[in-house]
Amino acid sequence: MTEPRYDVIAIGNAVVDVIASCDEELIQELQLNRGGMTLIDEAQADALYSAMPPAREISGGSAANTLAGLSTLGLQCAFIGQVADDQLGKVFRHDMRATGIDFDTPAREGEPATGRVLIFVTPDGERTMNTFLGAGQFLPAEALDEDLIAQAAILYLEGYLWDPEEPRKAMRRAIEVARKAGRKIAFTASESFVIDRHGDDFRSMIEDGAIDILFVNEGELATLTGEDDFETGVAALAGKVPVLVATKGENGAIAIANGERAEVAAEPIDKVVDTTGAGDQFAAGFLSGFARGAALEVCLKRGAIAAAEVIVHYGPRPEADMQKLMADKLG
Repeated sequence: MTEPRYDVIAIGNAVVDVIASCDEELIQELQLNRGGMTLIDEAQADALYSAMPPAREISGGSAANTLAGLSTLGLQCAFIGQVADDQLGKVFRHDMRATGIDFDTPAREGEPATGRVLIFVTPDGERTMNTFLGAGQFLPAEALDEDLIAQAAILYLEGYLWDPEEPRKAMRRAIEVARKAGRKIAFTASESFVIDRHGDDFRSMIEDGAIDILFVNEGELATLTGEDDFETGVAALAGKVPVLVATKGENGAIAIANGERAEVAAEPIDKVVDTTGAGDQFAAGFLSGFARGAALEVCLKRGAIAAAEVIVHYGPRPEADMQKLMADKLG
């Protein structure tokens, strides 16, 4: 097996986050799924944008956010995702490359536009996401750079992109390519509603040994296993994936790898500002340790530090010097 060119390559939604602070009354008035993620069409996106308070635009997308975190932590990364040939597509491409991530998937001509996520953040820091996938849902298998995938130590996939048919086929092909090259497959379940729709697929991949590293939060764990009790759900999955990482928000996280279990508490912070990207950055912190052969507890600690950094400011990507932050926190 050849030495990998990249630490991590990810396939995910290429979207721009539009983030606004709001009160609880607006969430109720707009009948939004508080704290969750809802898929919307372009007309709904336009209507919600009109109803938003003043907002800021930041390139996002779950897997792309994770890569941004990994890149700031010094890892070599590449991204595969679909943007349209429009202004938001140019913004997204610039932001990825400016973060040090290789992103060369050709832009798609014509409609629909580049995807966007309208995020309403309430005073407690909870984010309510409304996602128009746009061009991202038309990522074809033909757009994959298979040589690039084969050159990455870890292929990272986001569950959000499993919903549309074209990118689902592309990700299945990417798994085949990575497997043939002897690489690791990491998968984040993303959201319970995705599991509701595609849980049979996910469970089949787990049973077939197609996933090496699985990231879930406690809600996703319950939906995936059918077990409301966290520990019962962990036990149901632990023997089926080589590495299971399950987060519990303010209650920390656990990981089980080949029979070894580690736990970590959440990092203390002064105030939660915006939880957007917390899970994405936890994955980045964890993988930054895993890719370098760190102990399981250290991987979890890195995940907790990265998640804590992103929730004390607006936006899903790190703003601090993450390498210095890790050094200060871990010694």
